[in-house]
Amino acid sequence: MAGELVEAMNMVKSFRVSDLQTLLASMGRSKSGLKHDLVGRALRLVQTEYSPELLKNVRQLYESRFPKASGWLAARRPEGVPVAYSSLSSSPTGTQGADYLNGIPKLSSTPAAEVKLVSLPFYQTLETLLPPTELIAQNNEKLQDSQCIFELTQSQADQVRNSTELRPGMKAIQVVLRICYTDSIGVQEDQYPPNIAVKVNQSYCHVPGYYPSNKPGVEPRRPCRPVNITPWLHLSTATNRATVTWGNFGKRYSVAVYLVRVFTSAELFSQLKHCSVESAERCRERIQDKLRFDPENEIATTGLRVSLICPLVKMRIGVPCRVLTCAHLQCFDAIYFLQMNEKKPTWTCPVCDKQAPFELLTIDGLASEILKETHEDIEEIEYLTDGSWRPIRDEKERDRERERSNTPDYPVVDICVPEANGHSPAHSSTSQTGKSGAGSTAGGTGGGVVVDLTLDSEEEEEEGGGARGDSDDTEDSQDSPAPKRGRYDYDKDLVTAY
Repeated sequence: MAGELVEAMNMVKSFRVSDLQTLLASMGRSKSGLKHDLVGRALRLVQTEYSPELLKNVRQLYESRFPKASGWLAARRPEGVPVAYSSLSSSPTGTQGADYLNGIPKLSSTPAAEVKLVSLPFYQTLETLLPPTELIAQNNEKLQDSQCIFELTQSQADQVRNSTELRPGMKAIQVVLRICYTDSIGVQEDQYPPNIAVKVNQSYCHVPGYYPSNKPGVEPRRPCRPVNITPWLHLSTATNRATVTWGNFGKRYSVAVYLVRVFTSAELFSQLKHCSVESAERCRERIQDKLRFDPENEIATTGLRVSLICPLVKMRIGVPCRVLTCAHLQCFDAIYFLQMNEKKPTWTCPVCDKQAPFELLTIDGLASEILKETHEDIEEIEYLTDGSWRPIRDEKERDRERERSNTPDYPVVDICVPEANGHSPAHSSTSQTGKSGAGSTAGGTGGGVVVDLTLDSEEEEEEGGGARGDSDDTEDSQDSPAPKRGRYDYDKDLVTAY
């Protein structure tokens, strides 16, 4: 009696909210409140009013959630003893083969629905070693261990053993384990259950971790991709055993094992370059269609600007690539896009954030020609209505060119540089300009007029009359007359003008 009471309480702890509400309503109890309130109320009900009718309701609810014949027995089995091991010790091999598929219990009522996994660009499936098989909880614990058993043929083992290495320790031919939701509608993407861990032949293998998020308040994202279990396999005809540890929180998952060939981003780029290139003529037709006049549109578009900078790496595009289903003409760099998806597979268009599967990628032939014909300084172009294009220079570059074209070509005289003998800036500039002026006269070339602002009007008149006579003298003459003294008693060279 006590054992059945403990079993019933363990079943109640694994119930969902709907199961708890159904149980409480059938026994005339309130079904309102949060889940922990419902669990406590149901446990008190089992403890205080235990009866065959209540036990029957608990069994029916438990078996409706875990629809297998051994559901009640699984709850009574001691913790830590998997169903596969207990069946091997208590039943013959033939019975075990009828109830279990590769160590995982099969549903006794209806066969599991066929699950189809999505094809991955970097993985080419060669053979299926274990078809998608549902992970079944063995008890009511949140952490479950499910085993799958498979074998390699001699040919498959030789393929793995003799394959080339993509990098040290990573073969091009691999055996991978994939996990997804158990759903027969459509194709399923890889999806890890909570608390996942994979052990192959008693050795834990690496499962991709979480990507850190740079945005505040955003949780890290975990990439769900095939798990490479090749290094821990027996590369022979011996049996391989994989144990998947997973969190049982109401979701249904399926596991599968495949023999695959792994591609690199360089190999995918080679495929893209040979199989999916859109001609320049077809690209011009698309531009003309976009810019064709529409009578229903009040605003006519005469051009479309497109950047030659990749939105992924903010550098000039090397190989322009687009998605066929995207409406924009903006391209991104194909090489960088494939390299980023090799490390972090998202397959999202960097321009409009829509899905960008590898099958829909294409290289833009017109943009390729434009990148070859334009200089590296050109960062933007404009497509015109007739399918032609013109480069758009940067506004700053155009301003610089305009300044250069409008700047007069006159000699620049620096009047603020003091000479080494300690003279004032005014005197230094006067002597320098005087020399340059004499040189200009001797050379016969014209130049700007230099005015000494330290002289007053009378001195300008006195020196203006003798300027022509003094211009014939050379600077190196030893008999040059002493400089004229103004109407003041002190030498003007000693006066500093500010």
